[in-house]
Amino acid sequence: MVYVDDAAVPMYGYTWFHLMADSVQELHAFAANIGIHKRAFHIGARHPHYDVTATQRRHAIRYGARPISAREAVLLSRRVVSDEPHAIAQSPQLCLFV
Repeated sequence: MVYVDDAAVPMYGYTWFHLMADSVQELHAFAANIGIHKRAFHIGARHPHYDVTATQRRHAIRYGARPISAREAVLLSRRVVSDEPHAIAQSPQLCLFV
């Protein structure tokens, strides 16, 4: 299952949300299928996710992503762990869950 939260993090003139899934493979496949570029993925994040805009969030929901609260996202993120834990320290990106 793929999920998108309602975190609504304002940054760079946009409001951002987090797209996540039960597995990293499922997450990448879904993102590719709806046209979200791989650069939106937080490489090496402890809790794998894509940052998506409000428009991308609506698009993801239309294509089957389940909307969840930010709290549910944190709980879900504890179940899905990146298969690249060593990359966390190498990533300049910040994420909601780190």
